[in-house]
Amino acid sequence: MKSWSSKSLVTLCMAIVMLFITACGGTVAPPTAAGTATATDNNAMAPKPAASSEPVKVVWWHSMSGELGKAIDKLVSDFNASQKNVVVEAVFQGTYDESLNKMKTSMDSKSGPTLIQVFEIGSRFMIDSKAITPMQKFIDQDKYDLSQLEENILNYYRIDGKLNSMPFNTSNPILYYNKDMFKAAGLDPEKPPTTYDEVAAASKALTKDGKFGNSFAIYGWFMEQFFANQGVELLNNSNGRKGLATESMLNSDAGVKTLAWWKQMVDDKSSLNLGRKTDDTKKAFIAGQVGMTLDSTGSLRGIVDGAQGKFAVGTGTLPKPADAKDGGVIVGGASVYILNNRSEAEQNGAWAFIKFLAEPKQQAYWHVNTGYFPITKKAYDEQIVKDNLVKYPQLQTAVDQLHATKANTATQGAVMGVFPEARQLTEGAIEEVLNGKKQPKEALDSAAKEITTKLGTYNKTVK
Repeated sequence: MKSWSSKSLVTLCMAIVMLFITACGGTVAPPTAAGTATATDNNAMAPKPAASSEPVKVVWWHSMSGELGKAIDKLVSDFNASQKNVVVEAVFQGTYDESLNKMKTSMDSKSGPTLIQVFEIGSRFMIDSKAITPMQKFIDQDKYDLSQLEENILNYYRIDGKLNSMPFNTSNPILYYNKDMFKAAGLDPEKPPTTYDEVAAASKALTKDGKFGNSFAIYGWFMEQFFANQGVELLNNSNGRKGLATESMLNSDAGVKTLAWWKQMVDDKSSLNLGRKTDDTKKAFIAGQVGMTLDSTGSLRGIVDGAQGKFAVGTGTLPKPADAKDGGVIVGGASVYILNNRSEAEQNGAWAFIKFLAEPKQQAYWHVNTGYFPITKKAYDEQIVKDNLVKYPQLQTAVDQLHATKANTATQGAVMGVFPEARQLTEGAIEEVLNGKKQPKEALDSAAKEITTKLGTYNKTVK
């Protein structure tokens, strides 16, 4: 059993203080992946308590509140009822950042969880913390069939040829558009724009009568996605996947081109700048104030239901330059990690629960009740998923977009220990440009330089 050394504790504390001063939100939902172990299989693989002993207790820290939290509670209840050897207790710990900070303070007392949900941009940090037992260990010893799972979701979390965590809640960004406004503007309501130029042209046509063509939130996740959709890496060293990243490439041609396109639409008043909150652009879209917006697939049901009776909602793929290289979307959301300072019995119990979560039935339930994509391919064969696609056909766009993504280091996504801070710096640069304070190249040069400096500082703490 591997436990944390004092050196690792110091490293972890230093890294958390540095990394998580700035808050960063998670994302929602794309498709795919399967785990075919049955409830009976999970019972067989779970640790066997002695005849007179209590079941193994597994504490799971998560960051899902509201309806998402209720869905988690249902999955946990179903697992606990399916067998007698393991009891999972799900505990909400606030935002992803708050949960990680609580994990840090729990290390000395070992009062922390067995299992923890961590947002995707925390991947590098979790590996460097030395606080986890890589998921690959359990996969190998169980000969667990990963081909059941969605490859383009696994790709993000597969680093150095192995999985350190198991994907859980997964999303990607899509274009939402108002079909009624398209029709009124003489645009084909069944043909959404797919390139930067097409989005700009459609936005001009839609801008009239006090309404705007589009509104995109100033969100670093979107810029990361625009890079991937052009097949361009955000960091050196193969996006930080072949050694620690030492340089940000935010100021590359892909970034400058994207920000110049965005800025031009704001300047010609066909794009409404509402700041950093996706909730604000979502509300503007549902109110019929703007014709297009970008948002996570996890927001789809809320957007479609919110527009019910007002207008028809269409969905399209994330736009990109017409001459972009092969690319696609990066998955957002979070995965689950098993911590290595817990007993072997607890860790095996957590693995049994993870396999249960990956089964088609559970993935189907999670997808339909949250909007997150199933990680298991066979979940799409479940009747409730088929019925949900009939009710929300707009979801098919996201499924197709994920499957069409070309697997490369750009679409795998960047990994770095200072991701939350880097995202904030990216948003600051976008803000400066859209508000007319700096030109795209100047703003991105400055942000890239700061991110590179922070990468150097972080790398020293983990070497």
